[in-house]
Amino acid sequence: MKRVLSCIQPTGDIHYGNYFGAVKNWVELQETYQTIYGVVDYHAMTMPYNPKKLRENTWELIYNLMAMGIKPDNLFIQSLVPEHAELSWIFNNFASMGRVENMTQFKDKSVQSKAGKDGFISVGLFDYPVLQAADILIYKADFVPVGEDQRQHLELTREIAQRFNNQVGKEYFVLPETLFTETPKIKSTADPSRKMSKSAGDKHNISVFAEEAVIRKRIKSAVTDTGEVVEGQMSDGIKNLFEILKAADRQDDFDSLMGDYNSGTLKYSALKDAVAEALVGLSNSFNARKKEITADKRAVKYQIKISSDNIRKIAQETIKEVKDLCGLVNVKF
Repeated sequence: MKRVLSCIQPTGDIHYGNYFGAVKNWVELQETYQTIYGVVDYHAMTMPYNPKKLRENTWELIYNLMAMGIKPDNLFIQSLVPEHAELSWIFNNFASMGRVENMTQFKDKSVQSKAGKDGFISVGLFDYPVLQAADILIYKADFVPVGEDQRQHLELTREIAQRFNNQVGKEYFVLPETLFTETPKIKSTADPSRKMSKSAGDKHNISVFAEEAVIRKRIKSAVTDTGEVVEGQMSDGIKNLFEILKAADRQDDFDSLMGDYNSGTLKYSALKDAVAEALVGLSNSFNARKKEITADKRAVKYQIKISSDNIRKIAQETIKEVKDLCGLVNVKF
């Protein structure tokens, strides 16, 4: 089976933009590929953070991913696989300064850092695309499911792999391919001109594990028309609600309400009710599963440490081979 690798930072709660845009797809990919999914806590250190909160968020994300359908055997925690950091250092010597400097996310996040109290920008923030390349290549992943905002990082990963292969004179690393799947881009229900996001504030995202009352309130108050509706063209707000309904696999409701829209008889309240029911149904299911999982957190942590150790064996073999190819001392006494 071809191998798929994807990772997520433990930076807080998962909202429906994350779920429909990534995690739902990850769950489905488990059936057709060998999948490896990482919670990358090293990456979460590149911006100012609280150590205690980082550890809590890491485990909370593990519980959440399992509750949404990710199999524990496919999960690892990055800091339990130190070979990521070792390969990242090696790759620093195959990555161009100019290329890394031009990474869009570094530019965006460094602006945020400059706006902070002391304007501190860490070397880690600059260098994290190289660590990301190590995350992917250490498992010799064939495919990486990425959105448009991550395409640049995968291109850098391929460049590093190719430069390494050229220098050592061997096609060692397979150049990973982008795995494009139909993943919806869910917008904020408060402002459908922007994507659903935690950083934009509470009203701009809906947690997958939110209480029913919160979900219903957010959907009930969802923006439908912005006053700039073009005749014959669906508004961004209505389009977003239909997108959510379809992503939630409510095809019958989608078809029926789309028929009403096309005939000019759609009631916004009916669309919002259907969307709210769809999300509440999903959240109830996820919360019930999470309650089962967290009933014995110690057992889950042990399970993930075992899966991380098993996945680490792949990383250890890669590091051994890479060090041999690089001419590094690699002798066990």
